[in-house]
Amino acid sequence: MLNDTQVIRLNAEQRYAHELNKLQEADNNQNKPQGWNLSPKSVRQFILGNEELGISRKFYGDDPLVDRAIVSLLGKQGLMLVGEPGTAKSMLSELLAAAISGDSNLTIQGTAGTSEDHICYSWNYALLLAEGPTEKALIGSPLYQGMKLGKIVRFEEITRCPPEIQDVLVSLMSEKQMMIPEMGQNAKISAKPGFNLIGTANLRDRGVHEMSAALKRRFNFETVKPIADKHFEIELIQMQLDQELGDLKSQVTIPIDVIELLVTTFQELRQGQTDEGTKLKTPDSVMSTAEAVNIVYASALDAHYLGNGILNGGQIAKQLIGVVLKDNSDDIKRIQFYMDNVVRERAKKSSSWRDFYQASKVFWQ
Repeated sequence: MLNDTQVIRLNAEQRYAHELNKLQEADNNQNKPQGWNLSPKSVRQFILGNEELGISRKFYGDDPLVDRAIVSLLGKQGLMLVGEPGTAKSMLSELLAAAISGDSNLTIQGTAGTSEDHICYSWNYALLLAEGPTEKALIGSPLYQGMKLGKIVRFEEITRCPPEIQDVLVSLMSEKQMMIPEMGQNAKISAKPGFNLIGTANLRDRGVHEMSAALKRRFNFETVKPIADKHFEIELIQMQLDQELGDLKSQVTIPIDVIELLVTTFQELRQGQTDEGTKLKTPDSVMSTAEAVNIVYASALDAHYLGNGILNGGQIAKQLIGVVLKDNSDDIKRIQFYMDNVVRERAKKSSSWRDFYQASKVFWQ
């Protein structure tokens, strides 16, 4: 078995095990819903932080959204997180599952190939032929396990599944029961307290497979928006970068003004307007915080392995091309306009913006 130092990424319940233990001790088993590992207040503190208890903030942006999400999971409705790609929908669903159930692994990944077996159950055919349809031969899906154990189940990219597969969820979410007709007419499992479903869907996937009205009624919808507060976004990128770099963190110098440059660029391109009021055409490419983290991480690796160990604006410009030039060739013109009309003026007053602009003249031709 691999130990913690041999894996690229630990689950939330593993990364923050000490914080979850602190919150469980502070709860004293008071005001805890049946089937929940933590009280709703402690779930909130786990996600939004509690300095007194030494609990770190993990989700930045819309604190009331977190409150509404927790309340949704207390009720009979499922929770559907929608938004642009890279807005931390999956991260929020993982944190909620880790805090409520202590287990974020019960996950279904929605694709065009997702079948009813992936949502309900399948069979070990060797045992099925040898013993018939017994519980031993049944292979339960994450949803099956979540209902049986009373845990939160995550359904990622639900709108990428065909409509007939999505609609398998309608009766499951209404009745909170899963029938198993192969084992007898009345064979079924009923969901235990603590079970609920968190779905995620990208707004850019609307029209791929629109959810039916019946299925939509089984969920409370919450829109996760890009971070609007520049300070929050800078703080989040710094935190994520420290985690990504690991042992390399002490070997790379990350000037704060370079991260601010990146965040300013992303926010202005997302909003279609600069701080000075210049109107911009918004790129079709995803300009999310997650993409910004990817850029600054790659730039830091560039600085460490190919540079002098100090991150600069030029390395940010080099990595930006991989984000913008993905789907739409018109995006290059929009970025060129930004470089020529905004970045060039700032380059006259700031060395970081000057490095950014000088590198862009080469990479944006």
